[in-house]
Amino acid sequence: MSNGETSLTHLQTRWGLSPGTVTPGCFASVMATGIMAVGAHFQGLMVLSTVLFWLAVILYIFFLTLIIWRACSHNADLRADLHNPSKAFGFFTFVAATNVLATALEGQSHFRIALVIFCIGLVAWLILGYLIPFSAVLSSSTSPILTNVNGTWFVCVVAAQSVAVAASGLKANLPTPAAEVSFGSVLAVIAVIAWSVGVSLYLACAVFVGMRALLHRIGPEDLDAPYWVMMGALAISVVAGSKILEGGASPIFAATTVIIAGASAIMWSISTWLIPALVLAGLWRHFRHRIPLGYSAKLWSMVFPLGMYSVASTNVGKVDGVPSISWIGSQWYWIALAAWAIVFCGMVWAFVRSTNARPSSSAAASG
Repeated sequence: MSNGETSLTHLQTRWGLSPGTVTPGCFASVMATGIMAVGAHFQGLMVLSTVLFWLAVILYIFFLTLIIWRACSHNADLRADLHNPSKAFGFFTFVAATNVLATALEGQSHFRIALVIFCIGLVAWLILGYLIPFSAVLSSSTSPILTNVNGTWFVCVVAAQSVAVAASGLKANLPTPAAEVSFGSVLAVIAVIAWSVGVSLYLACAVFVGMRALLHRIGPEDLDAPYWVMMGALAISVVAGSKILEGGASPIFAATTVIIAGASAIMWSISTWLIPALVLAGLWRHFRHRIPLGYSAKLWSMVFPLGMYSVASTNVGKVDGVPSISWIGSQWYWIALAAWAIVFCGMVWAFVRSTNARPSSSAAASG
């Protein structure tokens, strides 16, 4: 095998740059970059928002191509992931990434394109929402299932709430008053259903994680970055709730206003409380037990919740009329942006190192 072929094989194995190695949760980087673009738009940083948005689009197209290619050429591996409880819930990152892009397009006043993207995300959510629980839980040969419960399970909550966010955002930006009566009511119903399902799924996932903690050991090696999705799922639920509350006049919105407003306030409070707990868990993992801290694609699962918390705080502060919470969201965006930049630079640097290391090591071996 030539040096170039050896290097390519290493890259495919290390980075998932081939249909055979791409992981179900590959769209987490799209989610993180997309929500940072939305946050930049809220901050009035239009140039940064545009750059991040197009970077998210490039990543989305790249990983979508690999996933489709994998479905055609590595179908057996794809089915194996669908039946793996520790991996299958990662497929929901496609739904969340799609709807994050739709939300970003809404903010840029591209209503028709956003609607098309939203429809793709909605259909994917309906399919995966039934397929994943049956394939990964009911039809899995893994036993016991609880040992495979991890932070990625909360991505199903993020997917449901991303549908609610996109639907309520589209309803608020309907181009004509006539459409408000018919199509707007459909979007309102979708938003409330998705929000309600998302909250129910969060409670279920929290129970499963609690049962695993009680019945099976969760060690420092298990507390990886995807557990930050526990906080991110609450944050996006808050965003969905605030979008519904400001979504305009609709009978189903009016009927659920009190419930959604109260639940959103509670979920924002819990997500705020979880941040120090997750930071302490990371310190315990990496400093107390000395688990190496380096770039991993899983780190994108931490960046997305950080960005989503900023957007959630900004939204809930605006809707509830609490400027201090909006201020927290504005300041937190810079923390999330710093985390995004560190992970992105780490990804690029690790990629460069891997491309340079393999040819030199192969040449040394052949010499």
